[in-house]
Amino acid sequence: MTAENSPHGEKSGLAATALAAMGVVFGDIGTSPLYTMKEVFGGHHPLPINADSVLGILSLVFWALTITVSLKYVLFITRADNKGEGGIMALTALALRTSNASPRLLWAISALGIFGAALFYGDAVITPAMSVLAAVEGMEVVAPVLEPYVLPITVAILVVLFVFQRHGTAAVGALFGPLMLFWFVCLGALGLWQVIQHPSVLLAINPWYALRFIFEHQGMAFVALGSVVLAITGGEALYADMGHFGRRSIKWAWFACVFPLLYLNYLGQGALILADPTAVENPFFLMAPSEILRIPLVLLATVATVIASQAVISGAFSLTSQAMQLGYCPRIRIKFTSEREKGQIYVPNINWLLLAAVIVVVLGFRSSSNLASAYGIAVTLTMMIDTILAFVVVRALWQWSWPRAALFLVFFVVVDFAFFSANVIKIFDGGWFPLALGLSVFILLSTWRLGRQLLYEKLAQDTIPLAAFIGSLELGGPHRVDGTGVFLTATPDGVPRALLHNLYHNKVLHERVVLLHVDVEDVPRVAEGERVHVEALPAGFYRVFVRYGFKDEADLPRAMELCAGHGLAFEMMETSFFLGRETIVTMPIAKRSRMGHWRQVLYTWMFRNADPATAFFKIPPNRVVELGAQVELS
Repeated sequence: MTAENSPHGEKSGLAATALAAMGVVFGDIGTSPLYTMKEVFGGHHPLPINADSVLGILSLVFWALTITVSLKYVLFITRADNKGEGGIMALTALALRTSNASPRLLWAISALGIFGAALFYGDAVITPAMSVLAAVEGMEVVAPVLEPYVLPITVAILVVLFVFQRHGTAAVGALFGPLMLFWFVCLGALGLWQVIQHPSVLLAINPWYALRFIFEHQGMAFVALGSVVLAITGGEALYADMGHFGRRSIKWAWFACVFPLLYLNYLGQGALILADPTAVENPFFLMAPSEILRIPLVLLATVATVIASQAVISGAFSLTSQAMQLGYCPRIRIKFTSEREKGQIYVPNINWLLLAAVIVVVLGFRSSSNLASAYGIAVTLTMMIDTILAFVVVRALWQWSWPRAALFLVFFVVVDFAFFSANVIKIFDGGWFPLALGLSVFILLSTWRLGRQLLYEKLAQDTIPLAAFIGSLELGGPHRVDGTGVFLTATPDGVPRALLHNLYHNKVLHERVVLLHVDVEDVPRVAEGERVHVEALPAGFYRVFVRYGFKDEADLPRAMELCAGHGLAFEMMETSFFLGRETIVTMPIAKRSRMGHWRQVLYTWMFRNADPATAFFKIPPNRVVELGAQVELS
């Protein structure tokens, strides 16, 4: 038995992976103690400070973490993986495999998935702003005279964070896990110090305190849920990051370390508030037993929030890449920042847009308490969408019975809806921002998807059948020249427009003509052995099918090298790539179309600003010929 396969080797490998997961998966939820209890008892809708309300809130926090994070995500939804990958795009891909589903149902599932993904961008803006601002506000506890410098320092930290993105996270990634482990140990130690002095708060684990608080103070409890949800923000990241670390590592890290230490800190804050109600001003930093310890605690909290922000920013990059591969987003430039890890990418356009939005949010809301009003509604809506999509998966793919699937849906949707409805009252206090941002992204993604579908349908209508075209060449055709002509095509059974334009203008065909079709599967990755399929056709024609997963890097030159094993070798210096360059013509307002005029204008703008296929597919620019055509969407 080798060391790697021994029980000791398996345990050490699991521990190392779980430690690494702490630096990425649990950053968001791990920084929630900075603001959750502060918002419940000192925010815009503060609760009265007494034993009933403190024990009730602590009980609600415990059972929210248990039901939503532990049961729903860690133990259940992480089982719904798409070949090891998680996240709402992977869950949507699974749900779309529903057999015998009507087109309307498939459209509804797709729309839900797109909207859930769009809401993530709202979270990617709110999380860095909220977390870093809450950490830097600890300076006010250390020295109140530093209050005017909180906003400038917050903005400066965020600018450095986003500027650093172009260098990648590989250099500091190894530090994230140990630092976050130290952070969680500090959370537990601070909480334990207060719990030892006031052990009565341990009673909050009993669900009776949560139920009594809800039934005896229905109005207050409903409002309080809008702040309690801050304790579980980041729970959905457990599923989204599963592909990096695996379900087992995430489960082990959560139950063995993160959950107990996290909740111990909440208990400590509750104990402090009961002992000293004035501590509600900032209970997290006031838990430190001496003023001297608060300075390093502020620094540690700032580092932890930067790590949490890094995780959500990287998630936005990954989601953008997946959306591009699946056809929901136009091509934009992606930079791979690591030669070993494919998942480490940098998307410049998204990075600078996020930075601009984050700075606007910080300067607009100006405090973590104000930001708490905007935080939560997008997350709770995403969690509810996850539940609905998971219901489709368990019913359609896992073949659960209707009663069993309905019980799952009702149990979790009731909890999700309770949190979401409690956050609805925040809409006019700032909750409108992540919703508006998510809706804007949803419009962009859905418009691109619809426009792309209409464009392909239009091109397919005007396409000559390939078999008939090749048959006509065998009866005598144009002059053939040396070399290979590669034509990218969306319809492998038809003749590409670029080929017809080349034939019309140049009156020649290459000795070998390759029709190359790229297909993105609804799986994360496609093995290289299954990447290409080659079909030899008459008259020197070949049809090449290239398959990618939605997390694969598109690299056509590399795919063409693999064709040699299928009897089709390429000499790049003797190969020319012919690409169609369509120009979208907006239809007049009076003319009916399946796409509204305003969406046509939006799609046209997105189409013109998309990166060229040469950059996206890594095609050598000096081997490319582009042939244009005007297309009017119907």
